[in-house]
Amino acid sequence: MYQDPRSNPSSSRLQHSLKQRHMSMIALGGVIGAGLFVGSGVVIHSAGPAAIISFLITGALVVLVMRMLGEMACALPAVGSFYEYARLAFDDRPAAGELAGFLTGWMYWYFWVIVVAVEAVAGASLVQFWLPGVPAWTISLVLLVLLTLTNLVSVASYGEFEFWFASIKVAAIVVFLFLGGLYVLGLWPHATGGLSNITAHGGFMPNGIGPVLSGAVAATGFYFGAEIVTIAAAEAAEPHQAVARATNSVIGRVLFFYVGSILLVVALVPWNSAGMATPYVSALEAIHIPAAANIMNAVVLTAVLSALNSGLYASSRMLFALTRRGDAPAALARLNGRGVPVRAILAGTLFGYAAVVMSYVSPDKVFAFLVNSYGTVAIFVYVLIALSQLRLRARLERQAPERLKVRMWCFPWLTYVAIAGMLGIVTAMAFIPSQRTPLALGVVSLAILLAAFALRSIWRGPRLPQGQYET
Repeated sequence: MYQDPRSNPSSSRLQHSLKQRHMSMIALGGVIGAGLFVGSGVVIHSAGPAAIISFLITGALVVLVMRMLGEMACALPAVGSFYEYARLAFDDRPAAGELAGFLTGWMYWYFWVIVVAVEAVAGASLVQFWLPGVPAWTISLVLLVLLTLTNLVSVASYGEFEFWFASIKVAAIVVFLFLGGLYVLGLWPHATGGLSNITAHGGFMPNGIGPVLSGAVAATGFYFGAEIVTIAAAEAAEPHQAVARATNSVIGRVLFFYVGSILLVVALVPWNSAGMATPYVSALEAIHIPAAANIMNAVVLTAVLSALNSGLYASSRMLFALTRRGDAPAALARLNGRGVPVRAILAGTLFGYAAVVMSYVSPDKVFAFLVNSYGTVAIFVYVLIALSQLRLRARLERQAPERLKVRMWCFPWLTYVAIAGMLGIVTAMAFIPSQRTPLALGVVSLAILLAAFALRSIWRGPRLPQGQYET
C-alpha cells in the first residue's frame, strides 16, 4: 500500500529541482503575507493589545497543523500532498475517501485562485502609490502576466523567485524586530522606551474577550500558506529531508515573527490611534525611520508578489493532482518538456483574471462573495488535514512505522486539541456578527462543491489505483 513515489515506474515528469534553501523559504514566506503587514491592524484596533493573544492562539493551531503535515509529507511525499492524504486516510471507506479528497483538493484550489485575484488587486493599489496615473486594472494585468510567466518557465524558476521574495520579507521582519526592540529597551536615540502603550489606553484587553476570539478567527487567513512546502515536496530534490527541515524551522519562527512583531507594534503605537490603519508604517514612524511609508509599501508589495507567485504554484499543483484521480478534467494534466503543468497554471490564471474583472464590475456582489468565503474554506481544509493525520498515523504505526521520520507531538491528544480548536473557531464565527457572513458564504461554497461531487461522474476520467502516488 505504501509505495515510495520516487520509485514509481509510471512516474509523471514533474521535475525534482527545488533545493533545501528554496523549501525553507517557501515555508517561511508562505506565512508572512500582506495580511501581517496590513490586516493585523484591523485585529489590533478591535482587540487592543490583547491581539497578541489572538495571533498566539491561531499561530499555535497552525504550528500543530504544520507538524501533522510534516509527518505525513515525510512518510508519503506525493503530488497534491494532503489531497492524497485525505483520500488514503479513508480508503477503507472508498466513498468517504473520494469525498474527502475531492473536497480537500478543490477547496484548496479555490482558496489560492481567490488569493491570486485578491493580491493582484492589492498589488495594483500599492504600485499606484508611486504611479498614481496608471489604471489599476492595467497594473493587475501586468502583475498576473509576469508571475504567470515565471511559473511557466520551470519549478526552479518559481522556487528562485519565491526564495528572494521570502528573503526580503523575512529580512524586513528581522530588521523591524531589531530596531523596535532597541527602541522599546531605550537603546535607540531619543527613545522613551518601555511597554506603557500596552496598558495605558484602557488596559491590555480594553474591549473584553470577544474581540480577542474574533481576532483569532480573522488571523487564521493570515497564517495560511506554510503548508505549500508539503506540496512542493513532490518537486524537491530530497523530499524527506527538505520537508522535515522546513516544517521544523517554520514552527518557532512563525510564532516569533508574528507574535513578536505584533507585540512591538502595540508597544510603539497606541492601539486605538488612527495610525493603526497602517500598523508597521506607524511603528517605523514612531521610531523616526525616514521614508517609512515608501519602505513598507515596497515590503508589502513584495509580500503581495510572493502570494501571487505561491498562489499560481499551489493552485496549479493541486489542480494537477486532482486530474490524476479523475477529480478534474484529464486535459489539464498535460506537462511540457520542463515538467510544468501549463494548462493547470493557465486555468488558475484565467480564474484570477475573471475575479479581477469582477472586482471592478461587481465589487459588492461577486467579488465580495469570493473574498468573504475563502477564509472559511481554509479552515475547512485544515480540519480535513487533521482528520487525515489522525487516521494515517495510526495506520502507519501498524503497517509501516519505519516511514515515520517526523512524528506529531503527543499523538493523538494534540491532534484532538487542534481539531477542537479549529471547530471552535468555526463555531465562534456563528456568534460574532462580523464573521457570520464569511461563515455563511464558506458554507455555501462547501455546498456547491458537494453538488459538484455528486455530478462529477458525468465527466470523470480514469483513476489511479487507490493508495498509489505519482510525483
